[in-house]
Amino acid sequence: MTVLNSLFHLDEHNTTVKTEAYAGFITFFAMAYIIVVNPSILVSAGMPFEAAMAATILTAFTGTFLMGVCANRPFAIAPFMGENAFIAFTVCGIMGYSWQTALGAIFISGILLMLITVTGGRKVLCESIPYNLKCSFTAGIGLFIILIGLLNTGIIRIEGSFSPVHIGYFYESDVLLAVIGLLIILILMVRKVRAAIFIGLIFTTVAAFLLGISPLPQAVVSMPPDITTTFMQMDIAGALTFGMLSVIFSIFILSFLDTMTSMIGVSREGGLLNEEGNLDDIEKPFIVDSLANMIAPVLGTTTCGVFIESASGVTCGGRTGLVAVFISLFFAASLFFAPLFAAIPAAASGSVLIAVGFIMFRSIIDIDFKDMTEYLPAIFAVVMMSFTYNIGIGICSAFVVYPIMKAVCGRIHEVNRSTWLFFVLCLVFFILYPY
Repeated sequence: MTVLNSLFHLDEHNTTVKTEAYAGFITFFAMAYIIVVNPSILVSAGMPFEAAMAATILTAFTGTFLMGVCANRPFAIAPFMGENAFIAFTVCGIMGYSWQTALGAIFISGILLMLITVTGGRKVLCESIPYNLKCSFTAGIGLFIILIGLLNTGIIRIEGSFSPVHIGYFYESDVLLAVIGLLIILILMVRKVRAAIFIGLIFTTVAAFLLGISPLPQAVVSMPPDITTTFMQMDIAGALTFGMLSVIFSIFILSFLDTMTSMIGVSREGGLLNEEGNLDDIEKPFIVDSLANMIAPVLGTTTCGVFIESASGVTCGGRTGLVAVFISLFFAASLFFAPLFAAIPAAASGSVLIAVGFIMFRSIIDIDFKDMTEYLPAIFAVVMMSFTYNIGIGICSAFVVYPIMKAVCGRIHEVNRSTWLFFVLCLVFFILYPY
């Protein structure tokens, strides 16, 4: 215990090994769906499922472990939802590029991320973001997590009709169980039961198995999936073409903004930001994130970064990199226990995400609603994250709107240089994005 305390400064952050382990456990189970969902999406790009699954797990393990031991932050790293769909359905589907070329583009964007990080540009840009936009990032991520949870549980469903969003089929047992599981978590939270999320997760999982709503895992232990068909298969030369420039730029901007936003949102929820509203030693997690984005395509998966589900552990008291170490160990175990983790019902993980989203969304009260030049861009970020199902696009829209609102009100002097740079980059992003 003394060694862990000296390595992760547990006393300084007013936490314990037990609390950090619990936070890691909750975070892992909140994001364990990525083990199956990510390869399921990448199959549409032509990637083999088992290899993509192995790459997903190994990327999450490596990036999260490095985040814990090198940056001492309670952040989990895994392949991003949204970016994986962009690669599978837009780059490989509509544009017709091979998944090998797409991985090459991701590797190049990872190099660009590393360059801007080591030169200090990433820190400067992050710390110069207006306060109200930072508040909106946390609230927007909260709403986005709620949406993911609602969709995963079936409480809401999306169909291509006049009204695209519909209430779920509540007569279906899995949807009803998700509602019950969510209510249990919320009731326990209101009653200030610290293990509310854990109790709700376990109750819903066990109930799903006992009631036959979710099948029991066919096996508990299995050999790790074979990764050889995706390992080192990226085509960097194929990505260095004129047609791929817009793809590389889009991946770079989305990766840059997604991790930055998730890091700010999760840190703010956990009280990890300093008095200026910034994260101390932010270069360290940024370097780990950049390195993970270079490792991911080598292993055979898409863009990764700080996962918004990290908020699950932070809300449970996790404060240091020991949380990330525990999460990484769970991912390592999932290589051998993949059937067990894959059996976790969406009703359980989804209800956890909804509850965590509710907690994060309360940051919206910190936005200055009296000043419309601050309020409108902030709300743009919140709503566009969910309505486009993409955090990066939501943030880009806010950075485009913010300077315009200030300029038309004669307050252009309130816009700093870094925000103008974000304005230009995000405007170029919308122009070059391969729709």
